[in-house]
Parts: sequence; C-alpha cells; structure tokens
Amino acid sequence: MATLYHVPLSPFCRKVRLSLAEKRIECELIEERYWEQDADFLRRNPAGKVPVLKIDGMVMAESAAICEYLEDAYPEISLMPKDPVGRYEVRRLVGWFDDKFHSEVTSKLVYERVNKKVMKQGYPDSKNVKFGAQRIKYHLDYMAWLLDQRRWLAGDVMTLADFAAAAHLSSLDYISDVDWNRSEVVKDWYAKIKSRPAFRSILADQVPGFLPPQHYADLDF
Repeated sequence: MATLYHVPLSPFCRKVRLSLAEKRIECELIEERYWEQDADFLRRNPAGKVPVLKIDGMVMAESAAICEYLEDAYPEISLMPKDPVGRYEVRRLVGWFDDKFHSEVTSKLVYERVNKKVMKQGYPDSKNVKFGAQRIKYHLDYMAWLLDQRRWLAGDVMTLADFAAAAHLSSLDYISDVDWNRSEVVKDWYAKIKSRPAFRSILADQVPGFLPPQHYADLDF
C-alpha cells in the first residue's frame, strides 16, 4: 500500500489524494507537521514540504511530479488527454491554480486563517485576507468563462485540471471562503466533482479547532 504524508487542507496534498483515489490506488494517509522540520521527514524530502508519497519502492515529493508519475505508471484510469494540445491545456490550468490561484487566494485565506493558528505563528494579516477575498472573485469568473465553453475546465472530459482547481476550492470551502452564488455554472461543476467517490476522504477531513460549514460535505449543497 502507498503512504502519503500530508496536511488535510493543503491543496497540493488534496490534488495528489484525488489522483490516487480516482485511479483506485490504496493509500495510507499520515498527517505530517512539516513546519516542525522533523529529521525523519527531512530525510524523505529535504525541501521540508508536503506532499510526500511512498509508492512502488520510491519516495516522491512535489505534487506536480507525483501526479505526472501516477499518470505514467497507472494509465488505466487517465486524468490527461491523449492529444498534445489537450495535455498542454491541462498542464496550463494546473499551473494556473497551483501558482497564480495559490499565490493570490489560497495562501492569503487558508494559510492566514488556519495555518498561522495551527503553526502558532500569530494572527491573520487582515490585508492578506482582504486581498484574497477580492481576488477569488476574479478566479471564479475565469472558471465560469471556461465552463461556459466546456463541460469541464480543460475540455469535454474531467482531467487533472479539475482536481487541481477542486483541491484549492475545497480547502477554501472548508473555511467558508467561497461564494458559490457568484456563478451557477461553477457551483454545478463543483457539485459534480465533489460527488465523485474520489472526493469522499476530502469531505471527511476534520481540522481540530476549525469546523466546516454544513454544506461542506453536502453533495447537493
């Protein structure tokens, strides 16, 4: 069985968890307090970050590289299109959410509201929170624009791009920071994706000291 060292609200860990579950790869989840820089964990990943995945006799770090490996090693259930243009679009959108969205939204909301408290690093920076709350509107509008033209974010089938976006939004939804009324098409997309069996463990997450809203685990909102 594979082992994933993770943090529940980390979107990068959630993306890997969704990929593993969708590909039906059994995996043990171990929460890792990576900020404590434990020596054993640093031997697994000298960068001191999660996720870290033990699988097939290897120890892997960096969510993008992990997901690419899973796609290559377990292609029976694919999360990438076959054609080069489609694969480019998936990678572009994964980069969008893991870079731009994370920088402008997730790091400003989840990290400020949750991570700082868990890591005992003080109080949220109100300027960061305000910035994140403003920028998420832009990103939801961009998703709505994409979904007005496509069934899923990158095209007509669900891909890793959808899991990358859902990983970030589910972390934000846990702390009630997503205005689902802003776009009906984005809300419908998220309802579809969180109804998948792969999402069950995500919806069962519990972070001590932080209770999710009632709709968090409700498949019908």
